[in-house]
Amino acid sequence: MLRKGTHIHLIGIGGAGLSAIARVLHARGFTVSGSDREGSPTLDDLRSLGIRVAVGHAAQHTVGADVVLRSSAIPDDNVEVTAAREARIPVLKRADFLAELLAGKKTIAVAGTHGKTTTTAMTAWLLSEGGLDPSFIIGGEATGLGTNARAGKGPHFVIEADEYDRMFLGLRPDIAVVTNVEHDHPDLFPTEESFVRAFEQFVDLLSPGGTLISWGDSPATRSLADQAAGAGCKALTYGVGPENDLRLERPEPLPGSGYTFDLATADFSPVRIRLQVPGAHNVLNAAAAAAVGLQVGLAAEAVADSLGRFAGVGRRFEVVGEAAGVIVVDDYAHHPTEIRTTIAAARDRYPDRDLWVVWQPHTFSRLRLLCREFAAAFAGAGHVVVTAVFAAREAPPPDFSLAGLLAAMGHPDARQIDGLEAVAADLIDRLEPGSVLLVLSAGDANRVSAEVLRRLST
Repeated sequence: MLRKGTHIHLIGIGGAGLSAIARVLHARGFTVSGSDREGSPTLDDLRSLGIRVAVGHAAQHTVGADVVLRSSAIPDDNVEVTAAREARIPVLKRADFLAELLAGKKTIAVAGTHGKTTTTAMTAWLLSEGGLDPSFIIGGEATGLGTNARAGKGPHFVIEADEYDRMFLGLRPDIAVVTNVEHDHPDLFPTEESFVRAFEQFVDLLSPGGTLISWGDSPATRSLADQAAGAGCKALTYGVGPENDLRLERPEPLPGSGYTFDLATADFSPVRIRLQVPGAHNVLNAAAAAAVGLQVGLAAEAVADSLGRFAGVGRRFEVVGEAAGVIVVDDYAHHPTEIRTTIAAARDRYPDRDLWVVWQPHTFSRLRLLCREFAAAFAGAGHVVVTAVFAAREAPPPDFSLAGLLAAMGHPDARQIDGLEAVAADLIDRLEPGSVLLVLSAGDANRVSAEVLRRLST
């Protein structure tokens, strides 16, 4: 067990995962330092807490550290990793460190290919509003909570359980949520079978007598429920099917707002929930969070009331501004299913507006694996602009081109514009009052949103 005062250095501290861990460690009294490749508002926020953060990587940054924690994006030959190992300082990834971080808490881990950030935020919000003061780590800033992480005094720790780099296999949850399972991250999981197997291993890690909450309308997640039940754990499902433990009834979009639906179980009469966040997918996310809230003892009426006041998560259908009659929305969608459901959510909220979509593809391996699905995902958009690929951790393949993908879209107004400044300039020339601009990016294309708003406001 790490003791207060232990010096933990985080390489890649500006990322969503490590910045959240840094906040929790600092609040618990550890000495925290970190470094990242580039400056960012996240680094500024961490500095404001008193955390020492360096821009750029250098061997001297690890001097005095007792433990070094690195993000999945940091390679083995990073200068700080090398220096720490030469100094015999333990160098860990998140999966190796989480048991220490969550020790002594009842762990609520939220996993799934899609929806885990919003569902984690909803769950943390419910428990906070219910007076349970949970600790939490979320992959984005929850608007109502004002942060992506907190060290609470209550017994629960709510954590987003990321499958990337198999981080979630470092958890031993008391309650696990699996929102859905759909093949992703082909750079780490080359086959669908390997991806599904990772989730099966995650479910195997439930504590004895623990609870799995999963989407009951999907064969993949229903199979995980059967697996958990077979291991002696409690398995609860949610969905529209009558066989689910939590049933979603009468879902209806609210134009200009979110969604409304009834939540029903065998234990209480249906309660009506009115979400501020749009999209049918958020009905499912809310049901998963509600199942957790009920499981820890919150009343159904209190759950419904709190969910109705949930205000969303940064870059998850985040309305970042409006200027000259144009509404600008940022979203993290980078998988075909996420793109399709986010476009549908925009249509539900803004049914009478012209919808423009900017898409920044994320990683070449994902494009290769899901090319057909990407080509079909934009049918609901009025106009599509595709930027250059955000390569992240990958090198560009030789002679790569997006031309074939655009042709396969068969969209009447889809075009490719590589540079983000050029994308913003094109939009300024073409957007009309009454339009909605939806920027889909897990990279840096949210810079387009900021530039469009700036130029429309002048």
